Amino acid sequence: MNKKIRIESEVENLRVVENAIDETTAVIGISQDNYGKILVCAMEAVNNAILHGNHSNPEKMVNIEITYKSKELNITVTDEGPGFRPEAVPDPTTPENIEALNGRGIYLMSHLADKIEYSKKGNSVKMTFKNILS
Repeated sequence: MNKKIRIESEVENLRVVENAIDETTAVIGISQDNYGKILVCAMEAVNNAILHGNHSNPEKMVNIEITYKSKELNITVTDEGPGFRPEAVPDPTTPENIEALNGRGIYLMSHLADKIEYSKKGNSVKMTFKNILS
């Protein structure tokens, strides 16, 4: 199974991605617990791409690819921004960052997905989920 979505960088388009995740997980038969993890990760990645990668510029696009193969779900989100260095994002759980508004999405994604990979440029993230069936 392979689904590709291309959206303008507007927060309202998160609904399109949510619908695609709903459809995909229903077809595959993913457990409710895993559905929550997948949805949170996808929404965080796409939201980051829209707000931080493309700076909410509707002329810039966000590409989302959802693939399911060999009992493994992969979601790749790519924006048209300059990229970033994930290792440079402060840990939101340390005392000095506990009240910070940014950085929580990346933290959540890295703890909910089984594997997370960023492109060298830093404008694309691939999240892998294993053992997700009901």
